[in-house]
Amino acid sequence: MQQAFAGAEGVFVMIPPNFAPTPGFVETRTTLAALRPALLAARPTKAVFLSSVGGQQPSGIGLITSTHLLEQEMNTLGIPSAFLRAGWFMENSLWDVAAAREQGTLFSYLQPLDHTFPLVGTKDIGRAAAEVLLQDWKGNRFIEVAGPRRYSPLDMAAAFSHSLHKKMEAVVVPRDKWVSNFVAQGMPADRTAARVEMVDGFNSGWIDFGAPGTEHFTGTTELQTVIDQLVARA
Repeated sequence: MQQAFAGAEGVFVMIPPNFAPTPGFVETRTTLAALRPALLAARPTKAVFLSSVGGQQPSGIGLITSTHLLEQEMNTLGIPSAFLRAGWFMENSLWDVAAAREQGTLFSYLQPLDHTFPLVGTKDIGRAAAEVLLQDWKGNRFIEVAGPRRYSPLDMAAAFSHSLHKKMEAVVVPRDKWVSNFVAQGMPADRTAARVEMVDGFNSGWIDFGAPGTEHFTGTTELQTVIDQLVARA
C-alpha cells in the first residue's frame, strides 16, 4: 500500500517499491488509481511525492517508470505538488556488504568504475521532504535531491575499505551476467527487463540530474557515513 505522512497541513506520499513489476506496471497503476481519488477527496493544502532521478523521462528508465507514472498521474491534481526526484539511494549498498566483508570485493553493476553517479542518503530525502512541506507554493515543483557530491563505484569500494579496515577491489559485473545474477537473487526470470533497463539508463547517462525546470536540493550525508552504518548493522 502507498504511504502518506501529514505535516503542516500537507502530505508526503510515496508508493511502494517494486523491483519485479509485472509487464505494464500493473501494480503501480492500481495503486495510483486508488491514490488519486483519495487525495482529491482529502484536498490537502499541498502534497510532496517521492519520485526519482529520471522521473521525467518517458521511456528507457526501467523500474523508475513507476515514479514517471506517479508524476504523470499526480501533476494534474490541482493541488500544490512537489515531486522529489531523488538520486540512487546510498542505502542500496546494503546488498554489497556481504561480498565486501567476505570477499573484499565490490561487484558493480554501475559502470564504468570511475564514472560518478547521482547518489543520496535517505536521511537527506527525509529532510528535503520535511523542509518542502513547511513551504508554500502554487502549481507543481520538481526538485532534484542529491547528496553532497557525486560518487563512483571506486568511491564505494574505498568507503567499504575504510569501514571494514581491509583492502577492497571494485569489479565490473559483465552485462551478460546481469539477468542470471538477478534470477539467482530471487527475481523471476521474466521480470528482469525493467531492472536491466534502469541500470543501463544510469550507465549511459540517460538517467541523471540536470533536467530543465527543476530545483535542486543538496544533502549533507556522505557516502562513508551510510556505509559505516550499513556495515555496523549487517
